[in-house]
Amino acid sequence: MAQHRVQCNDRQKELLLFSCSRKLPRRMASLLELKEIFRNADAVCFDVDSTVIKEEGIDELAKFCGVGDAVAEMTRRAMGGSVTFKAALTARLGLIRPSWEQVQKLISEHPPQLTPGIRELVSRLHQRGIQVFLVSGGFQSIVEHVALQVNIPTANVFANRLKFYFNGEYAGFDETQPTAESGGKGKVISHLKEQFHFKKVVMIGDGATDMEACPPAVSIQERDFPFKQMLSYVYIYKAMARHHLFDCYTVFKRDH
Repeated sequence: MAQHRVQCNDRQKELLLFSCSRKLPRRMASLLELKEIFRNADAVCFDVDSTVIKEEGIDELAKFCGVGDAVAEMTRRAMGGSVTFKAALTARLGLIRPSWEQVQKLISEHPPQLTPGIRELVSRLHQRGIQVFLVSGGFQSIVEHVALQVNIPTANVFANRLKFYFNGEYAGFDETQPTAESGGKGKVISHLKEQFHFKKVVMIGDGATDMEACPPAVSIQERDFPFKQMLSYVYIYKAMARHHLFDCYTVFKRDH
């Protein structure tokens, strides 16, 4: 089936929103249903890499440390779900072995580039009283930097924590964090729903770990979603913000 896609001259992110009930086959939600999803949302959780920012943070760190090509291939496999997230993260960090100083230099010398429109969208969500969280398989120090750029409290950041020895050398990562493993984002969202009594949480992301968050979240996926059997709406951040967050920008279909 042919795809119909809007052309984005400013490389804005296109997002896919789909019905993700495990009891029913995935289907095209009506525009009214899509509006209701956001109007009734208590919170919106964003993935960070290739969603809130243009880059994959671990790939940028790998390039900065001189092992970019090898780690990028591992990232592609992890995004597609062919290996567990924790196994892929362990292997990639084992190659990179970043020091504390290298991480800080990466942030200061090559800060993450925000996706166009994300500040506007987060601001609009805040205006509507919707809480916003960053739930990422990336690294806490980098994700907190991103959070500050889009006015999200660092207390609303859930990400992986690197560990360092006293001399600043790499010592591993905190494997107890839920975001360090497959299915972890769903655990974070379940925790948020329990802690804040949220009834509806929307998850926006681009990878297998974001799909795993649905349920308990309602899920929005970027265009390069690894699971192809779906009917989808396409969104652009600026369009979402300017049209009360909820108006459909364009529609396309995938084979199913």
